[in-house]
This record gives sequence, structure tokens and C-alpha cells, in this order.
Amino acid sequence: MTSKHFLFLFFFIFCFSSFPSHARFIPGRPSPTGLVSDGISTVKNLPYLLLKPPVSAEESCEQSYGFLPCTTTVLGNMFLIIVYGYLMYLAATYLSYGSELLLEILGPGIVGGLFLPMLGALPDAMLILVSGLSGTAETAQSQVSVGMGLLAGSTVMLLTVIWGSCIIVGRCDLHDSVAIDGTNTKGFNLKESGVSTDIWTCYAARIMAISVIPFLIVQLPQALSSTSGRHLAVLIALIISLLMLISYCVYQVFQPWIQRRRIAFAKHKHVISGILRHLKKHALGRLLTDDGEPDTEIIRKLFETMDENHDGGLSPSELRALIIGIRFEEIDLDQDDAVSKVIADFDTSRDNLVQEDEFVEGIMKWINEAKQTGGAYLESNAGTFKFIDHFHQQTKREHALLGSEEQSDEVVENVENPRWISIKAVLMLLLGTLIAAAFADPLVDAVDNFSEATSIPSFFISFIALPLATNSSEAVSAIIFASRKKQRTASLTFSELYGAVTMNNVLCLSVFLALVYVRGLTWDFSSEVLVILIVCVVMGAFASFRTTFPLWTCSVAYILYPFSLGLVYVLDYVFGWS
Repeated sequence: MTSKHFLFLFFFIFCFSSFPSHARFIPGRPSPTGLVSDGISTVKNLPYLLLKPPVSAEESCEQSYGFLPCTTTVLGNMFLIIVYGYLMYLAATYLSYGSELLLEILGPGIVGGLFLPMLGALPDAMLILVSGLSGTAETAQSQVSVGMGLLAGSTVMLLTVIWGSCIIVGRCDLHDSVAIDGTNTKGFNLKESGVSTDIWTCYAARIMAISVIPFLIVQLPQALSSTSGRHLAVLIALIISLLMLISYCVYQVFQPWIQRRRIAFAKHKHVISGILRHLKKHALGRLLTDDGEPDTEIIRKLFETMDENHDGGLSPSELRALIIGIRFEEIDLDQDDAVSKVIADFDTSRDNLVQEDEFVEGIMKWINEAKQTGGAYLESNAGTFKFIDHFHQQTKREHALLGSEEQSDEVVENVENPRWISIKAVLMLLLGTLIAAAFADPLVDAVDNFSEATSIPSFFISFIALPLATNSSEAVSAIIFASRKKQRTASLTFSELYGAVTMNNVLCLSVFLALVYVRGLTWDFSSEVLVILIVCVVMGAFASFRTTFPLWTCSVAYILYPFSLGLVYVLDYVFGWS
């Protein structure tokens, strides 16, 4: 059988199974009235043979925009969900591609902090919006569960299936609880392989956990079994959600600047610890007296060895020679910047020279800071303390957790023909927005019709199917990015996942709450809210206080997905929460 015949056969079987058929039936027993049956006298539904519609008016579907197809059959609606879902996937892809082009032209800041998170959540927001705008308030109340299913499903899928998959594809060998970039010799060892991220990813996870506050507020009247304050609770939750959305966007805009400042400060602390360790080595470990205080005599002798021209002051060139001799190979150090900051710490007279007394006072201040940070670790048989070494290791670890400066100080590279790329970016964004706006309503209708045809609650259909359409491009890019097996790419990947969930919890929830408040709908989503709270709080707490995730942690994420579905079913259909 040729491929053309096979395709025709498939299409024929699909069409045949998608629509009901009717035939004449001649009964064998005689009619009590003495009349001869025409074969359709006992048929209650309107058949094709009478040239009337195959379904009653009550079972008919309404075409979106008056021309898009619709059906009341199971396979027909499944086909429409696949088609419209693919169009929403295209919309998300165009929006993502256009955002990347815009970022390439304009760089981070306003674009990376404000537009990109909103554009990423736009398809979900569109679907939620149209789910509550359809027809009367009764129709909207029945269809709004599609929006809640999408909201909960997107959050759960990002933090469970996609999160766990990124752990698997991005795993590297772990050494001292830190993943080694590009090495994967341990295979699927649950404890000795995993992923490491920077400290900024922990901050993103904490913000994600905090973003569930509006869910708690809107759920408070139901938790207290109160019916009078539900509408007011929706309004308060909406206001707080909008304020959190604005705050998050402002943070995203200024986050690169904050990150640069933090990295610069971490580098300066590491230079301080490196100089102290260098001085301790040349003082044969005798920087402190027996009672643990800085030994000023030893410090003065060290100053004399560093003062090469013996003019009583350390010039920038002499400090630069000191820093070059220490060799800070583990960090990308700007030596001139490091020298200027050391002089700023020491030079109280502001003459651009570090005098002997200034040097002694500065080193004593550094030693006291190191003691507060590193602790008084007694070094056996050395007559001094090893907190300086501990301080040095700690500053090195802090700098590694903050990530590389490439990540925070991205520079917009010169691109060829920026005008054409700008036009292409705008066209991609417009096309993605138009597709999402045009096919969001038909997709919601198809889900609702499929729910009626199969008697499956629309929440479960939208929970499973719709996130695959709106988040699949983001999921694929996250998994591909994580597969590069580097700490920097892993940090970016998980930060994007936490950021996407945060936008779901503030932007998409704001749209949902606005619909409920304006249209006077009933907030009756206790089980769905509980699932979102559990997944966000568990994964947020899990990722907020650790930067290394062994391979076994992916199982925790995977288990949460079926657990979420099962919990909603049990609460709604066993305990009757809905």
C-alpha cells in the first residue's frame, strides 16, 4: 500500500469514527397498529436519512468567530486540541525567538527584566483571559476551570517534569559537593553526580516561593469557612499580585547591576584574603601574637620588605607587583581595579601612597574582619590561628557561588544589520501575539467540548494538555541549555524555570483574579490552590538553601507530578472540596 493510499485510509477512518451514522432498522415483529415500518419509526434521534442535523440543538457546538470548525465528538475535539495547541506552541516559539532577537539588539536591563518575562507568560495569560470572557457568567464559571487547570499545570510541569529532566541531562561529577564542569564519568550515580548552580539561582527560588502569597490571601475566607468576604479577598489578592508583579519586574531590571556590585565586592574580599595569606606565609605564620592579636612588629617588617625603593610609602606600582606575585588565577581579576581598592582601604591621607602606619592599621583591620568571618581556628604546633586560610577559602567559595562576571556584565555585541534584526524581532513578537490571541478562545472551547464528550473534568484536560502547548518551547530550550553541563548554563536554566513560575504566580494569577472579580465569578479552587502551594513551597524551599543537587533529587520532582494530579482528584471527588 502506497503512502498516499495509507493517508487516504487514515483520513477516511478518522472521519468515519468522528461522526455518528444512522441506518434504517426493520423490526421482525408486526406493528400493533397494522402499519408497515419505514425503518426509522423507532429512532429517537434525528437521522441523516431525514436530511436533518445529526445532533440536537442542545448537543450542537458553536463555531469560534463563525467559521472555525467545531465538533461534539471525542476524536474530533482531540484533533482540534492538537491543532490549536500546535498553533499556541508556534505562538510561544515566535515570542521566544523575537524576545531573543530584541535582547541581542538592546541587551539586558529593561528588555531582559521587563519584557522577556511578560512575553514568556503571554500565551498562558491569553488562554486564562479568554476562559473567563466567554458568554454569560454561568458559561464563564464553567470554562474558567480551564484557566485554573492551565495555571496549575504550567507551574507543576515546570517544577517537576522539566526540573527533573534538567537535572538528568545536566548532571556532572560531584567533587566536594560541587559539580565539575563538563565531566560525567559517574553515569547515573545518584549521589556522586548532579548539578551545581550559583547563589542567584537560590534567590530566584526564594522569590518564587514568596510569589504564592496572593494564593494564600484569596483562599483565606474559604479556609475560615466564611462566605461574606470572598469577593473582598479576591480584590485584595489582585492588588497584592499586581504590586508583586511590578516589584518583580523592577528587581529584574536592576538585578544585573546588583549582581555586578556583589561580584565586585566578592572579588575585593578575595584579594584581601589572598594578601593576608601571602603575608602570613612570608611572616612564617607569625602575624598574630600569642593572645591572638595582630603583631604590629611583624607587620612593620613586612611593610619594609614590600617597600622596594625605601621611601616610606607603598606606591600603586609596588602594590600592583604584590598582587601580580600572589597570582589570583581562580578569578578574572582586574589588577588596576584591585590596586585602587586596596589603596582606598589603606590610604586615609588621600595622597595615593600607603604609609607605614596606614599599612599597619589597614592590615590590622583586615585581620579583625577575617577573624569575624573565618573564626578562631587553632593551628596545631604553629602558635597562631588558621582563620586566614579559612577566610581565603570562604571568599573563593563566595565568588564561585555568585557566578562569573560574563553572566552579569553582558555586553551587547555588534550585530550586522541591526535595523533588519529589530524589524524581524518586532514582526516575530506581533505574529506570536496575534496567533496566541486568535486561537486561545477556540482552544478553550475545544477543551470544554472534549470535557463534555468524555465526561472528564476540563481541569484535568487543561492541567495535562495545555502546558505542553504553551511551555513546550521553553521546556525544550531549558533541557538543551542544561545539557551543556556547566554551572553557568545550569544556573541560567533553573533561574529561567523559577522566573517562569513566578510570572505564572503573579501575572497569570492577576489576569485570573481580575476575571473573577470583574465578572462576579465564584472562587472555588481550594484543591488546585493547595497543589500549587505544595509544589512551589517544597521546590522553592528545596532550591533556596542549596546550590548543588545530586541526581537523586530529580526523583523528588518527578514524584510531585502524579502526586499533584492524585491530590486534586481525591480532594474534589472523594472529599468533595469542589
